[in-house]
Amino acid sequence: MNFPSPVTALWLADFINAKISGDANASATGINELHRVRKGDIVFVDHPKYYNTCLKSDATFIIINQETDVPEGKTLLISDNPFEAYQKIVSHFRPFTPSHQMISSTSEIDPTAVIMPGVFIGNQVKIGREVIIHPNVTIYDNVTIKDHVEIHSGSVIGGNAFYYNGKKDRDVWYQLMNSCGEVIIESHVDIGSNCTIDRGVSDVTRIGEGTKIDNLVHIGHDVIIGRNCLIAAQCGIAGGTVLGTGVILWGQVGVNKTISIGDNAMVMAQSGVANSLEGNKSYFGSPAEEYYSKRKEILLARRLPEIWEKVRGK
Repeated sequence: MNFPSPVTALWLADFINAKISGDANASATGINELHRVRKGDIVFVDHPKYYNTCLKSDATFIIINQETDVPEGKTLLISDNPFEAYQKIVSHFRPFTPSHQMISSTSEIDPTAVIMPGVFIGNQVKIGREVIIHPNVTIYDNVTIKDHVEIHSGSVIGGNAFYYNGKKDRDVWYQLMNSCGEVIIESHVDIGSNCTIDRGVSDVTRIGEGTKIDNLVHIGHDVIIGRNCLIAAQCGIAGGTVLGTGVILWGQVGVNKTISIGDNAMVMAQSGVANSLEGNKSYFGSPAEEYYSKRKEILLARRLPEIWEKVRGK
């Protein structure tokens, strides 16, 4: 999430009650997750396992719960509870704003768009030319839908990321990280019935131009789907994953978080994608492997009883 205007480290330190180590006059331009962080961004870390990764990231500001050497070009904001500091910053710059009407007055809808009865459109939503949104679709805040998009009944766009801070030393182990990200649906995308597309935690979930999504598909937070992809019914894509151009996922494929699938890859039905896949190949199985080698393996497994009987007979 980018801030409306930059804020200084001095302001941030006062706001979250943190100690500054580094350049107190540096200005932050936004807040982001580690895997999407950019120069000028704030990131938080509260576990030693991730200290080094955060300190070496592109983030300019790091909210951290331990004093340490300050890398060149960084400013540390030392806080007893970095997670709560993150929550406070997000709530300040993107507070929850309830809607009291079906279509928010802050939305921008092109006059050629068709919005059918029962559609809810939240705050700061932008809808482009010749979009068709069928009954009972819910579009949360900060969603952009570009031109010639069609969304079928029951789909929910822009819900909270399934993203929790977990600690077992407190009564409530899992606390939701406030989502301040967005969803962008590029032009000529079709979205089937009862799909769910979560907004980014602090960045964007993006559906690429020309992509077609079947019914009952779930797309997690911060997923980036390339141009002209096909995603069949009951697929699930976990957060932070990137699909290239022309990727095809057939029915009931499950895709792990923070991995990538290369351009023009095809994943056969009911496969489980645990690790990143190269492009221009077909895959099958769980964990998904190259289709033809996996097919040979399955055929050989079917012959094992026959082979065993021949071995016993010698």
